[in-house]
Amino acid sequence: MKRVLTYLWMILITIPLSGCVDFGYYLQCAKGQMEVSSNSRPIAEIIEDPQTTPETRQKLEKVLLIRNFAVTELGLPDNDSYRYYADIGRPYVVWNVVAATEFSLKPKQWCFPVAGCVSYRGYFKQKDAETLASSLQKENYDVDLYGVQAYSTLGWFDDPVLNTFVTSSDARLAGLLFHELAHQLIYIDGDTPFNEAFAMTVQIEGVRRWFQQTANPGEWQHFLDQQVQTEVFQDYLQTTHQQLSILYRQDLSIEEMRTEKQQLITGAMKQFVQLKKSGKLSHRFDRWMARGLNNARLAGIATYRELIPDFQAILGQCMGEFDCFYERVRILGKVSKAERLAQLKGVPQPPLTEQK
Repeated sequence: MKRVLTYLWMILITIPLSGCVDFGYYLQCAKGQMEVSSNSRPIAEIIEDPQTTPETRQKLEKVLLIRNFAVTELGLPDNDSYRYYADIGRPYVVWNVVAATEFSLKPKQWCFPVAGCVSYRGYFKQKDAETLASSLQKENYDVDLYGVQAYSTLGWFDDPVLNTFVTSSDARLAGLLFHELAHQLIYIDGDTPFNEAFAMTVQIEGVRRWFQQTANPGEWQHFLDQQVQTEVFQDYLQTTHQQLSILYRQDLSIEEMRTEKQQLITGAMKQFVQLKKSGKLSHRFDRWMARGLNNARLAGIATYRELIPDFQAILGQCMGEFDCFYERVRILGKVSKAERLAQLKGVPQPPLTEQK
């Protein structure tokens, strides 16, 4: 109850900051978070409950092992997040909407008092997300609507483990917890590419270390094989992103641009089929591709991936020490967005020092 009351208090003080037009949106956020909080119970209590099924108990025991590993080995926050469990009775906790104009790969931004500006808008009810998506499509936006299995309140509340992802593979479960805890540790308002690439870097390295410490050789090799395919898939999407980016810079009429865009996307979809036939990709990517390709979907891929090698380079310079890595990232977070990008991309700049 204390967590629920705290959330309500925060919503009440942030609504005036956002303006009356978004009152309904913030209200659904409050109701959604209240639902999640009111359904959560301590994992340790559930494990001890004789009515808990063996399968659930085993998974939750694994969660606690991963959670402790995140603290002791990765230096992630030691708080009550992911030490509670909630069954919300649906496959996704929120539904996100991403939008981009017809001839742009830059996602539309939404700004909020706490999280700053982000390239998506989330809803706890699917029909609300569908309403926004439909409205944006009528304005000629490319739109992507997708379910999300987990999210972070950035440390404001004790985020629980949810039924939406607790049955995931060990690699996915560990990666998701590491990713969301990384957001709690460092989050820069208004810089989604920076935040996501940082969290993905922690996720990738965290899963690697988790498997090295706990997995049998077969599980580790399976994970590596999947990572190879993931890289192939990401390269394929990045190539499509680059081709569209080049197209949108050309001096063409609207109709010519529209035709070229459709031909390029059609060709990309055919290439996906060929990658599967060649054995470079498996059918595990079919579900993602079933919604097709558009600017909004490709903008999101670039958001998560583009800066990952740069963060990995910083981790390498720190000899794999996470305390050093986090300090370097925190210092980057104190300079302007343009300076951050320049530093990450290795453009010569004055020595990086913390601003007072």
